[in-house]
Amino acid sequence: MIIAALFFYLFASICVASAVMVIASKNPVHSVLFLILAFVNAAGLFVLMGAEFLAMILVIVYVGAVAVLFLFVVMMLDVDFAELRQGFLNYLPIGGLIGIIFFVELVMILVLGSGAISTVVSKPIADPIPPLAEVTNTEALGRILYTRYVYYFQAAGLVLLVAMIGAIVLTLRHKPNVKRQNIADQVARTKATAIEIRHVRPGQGI
Repeated sequence: MIIAALFFYLFASICVASAVMVIASKNPVHSVLFLILAFVNAAGLFVLMGAEFLAMILVIVYVGAVAVLFLFVVMMLDVDFAELRQGFLNYLPIGGLIGIIFFVELVMILVLGSGAISTVVSKPIADPIPPLAEVTNTEALGRILYTRYVYYFQAAGLVLLVAMIGAIVLTLRHKPNVKRQNIADQVARTKATAIEIRHVRPGQGI
């Protein structure tokens, strides 16, 4: 138990420090790197809780895809962040109000505990599979997702597919001076449009 507690405090402290540096770093590339560090330590916390599947998903999906994509976008677009920060003070009152609301909610959760905000998990959620001790965490999640919540799972996948297609369509820009392939014109072409016959006289070039 002492070793588990030490690892918990190690992962938790590094995760919190990395999260603070994400918003405190002036360089956006450093912010993305600190975000990756926060994800990795959060995955360590999931492993300590026995949720190895969530830890694996956090590392593979968020660190391996999303965070690295953020890093490439920030490095390749060369965004002028000094220009983006010019209107920061205009949104400071709204941001401060939202921050105060979040802080009050966190205090209510910590102070009230099991009072007005109950922390007791209901029976169907806490024990979704009767022989839960006989299977691993990953297998238990698979049984739940692909049996009881299979339609919701498929609906979520469909929503993500539509969002991906919409993002591609909205961001696709055709440059005017770039030649593009037209399959219909290639299939419908004839001999007259495909080749050009020129009669060259002897001793003369084209």
